[in-house]
Amino acid sequence: MRDEVYVGRADADAAGDRGWLLGHFKPPGDVRHSDEVEIKWGVHQRGDERARWVVGEKRKALLILISGRFRVELPGRSVLLAERGDYVVWGQGVDHSWYAEEESVVLTVRWPSVPGYAVSPPDPE
Repeated sequence: MRDEVYVGRADADAAGDRGWLLGHFKPPGDVRHSDEVEIKWGVHQRGDERARWVVGEKRKALLILISGRFRVELPGRSVLLAERGDYVVWGQGVDHSWYAEEESVVLTVRWPSVPGYAVSPPDPE
């Protein structure tokens, strides 16, 4: 039973995997390993923004504001999450980006858990 239970703290655990607490990237055999879903505890400083838009999204996502003020950019639409509990859901094929207007904490759930979505650093100019 011990292997089927994990107790942690989101702030501490998220720091080790770019915010991701659960998903395909956790080691097989770890109760936090999943091919079905990914969960992220995102802690963002004011002015943080996604390096590049996600294009050709293959997953669905739910992003919930825990604290702060956070903007999600979608094609032809900008969604401001300003009050605790505000959330946005988007489906497969919806390109997106984000920007932290204030120091923010957001919880993101994506499904399924698909390898290969890490943002690489921008090309040197």
